[in-house]
Amino acid sequence: MKQKMVLKVQMNCEKCRAQALRIAAATQGVTQMAIQGQEKDELMVTGEEVDSVKLTRCLRKKLHHATVLTIEVIKEKKEEKGKKTKNEENKKIKDEKHTPPYYVCYPPYPMPPLIMVQDPYEYQACSIM
Repeated sequence: MKQKMVLKVQMNCEKCRAQALRIAAATQGVTQMAIQGQEKDELMVTGEEVDSVKLTRCLRKKLHHATVLTIEVIKEKKEEKGKKTKNEENKKIKDEKHTPPYYVCYPPYPMPPLIMVQDPYEYQACSIM
């Protein structure tokens, strides 16, 4: 199922826009992405079975604000199946073999506990006792 999503993302500078595009490109199933809107704060993503929750979560983690505006299902026009050429079949096979990288957001690792080791003989005042 091919779908088109429009996400509103807080992008104030070119660096933020590039980072948003990088995150969207690394998401599994994304085929096209673009920045649109009057203030260039909307990210349009098109792809096959794109998980909007994971994409929004990753954008929120990196850019601190992202909301889903619209999700539309794109209906493909049916073509005659008998007139496929070998080139189209080869392209389909190559596309199936290549999967884009999947962007995973992991929670930050907690700091390990600090263990202090002290020498007990260092703080004794009298060695006889």
